[in-house]
Amino acid sequence: MREEIKKELKELIISELSLEDISGDDIKDDESIFNGGLGLDSIDALELGVAIQKRYGIKLKGKSDDEIKSFFASIDSLALFISNTLDQQSSS
Repeated sequence: MREEIKKELKELIISELSLEDISGDDIKDDESIFNGGLGLDSIDALELGVAIQKRYGIKLKGKSDDEIKSFFASIDSLALFISNTLDQQSSS
């Protein structure tokens, strides 16, 4: 499931942030999404957060800034967060 989420996240980043110059293959799973990796900024982070909430129904409200930064560190960490959250929601 996590591999599917990684692919979806890459497509989501490209479409929601209008990054037509790159493909999903250009985005490395362990590369920083912000701070040098893809070079995204705080506005992009907000847009991506909203897109993730809409796509997966995951709320970031109530999470600390440090938690959110760790979730958004890379595609790997974001996919892990989404996968774990969806698993928790389905078992409740």
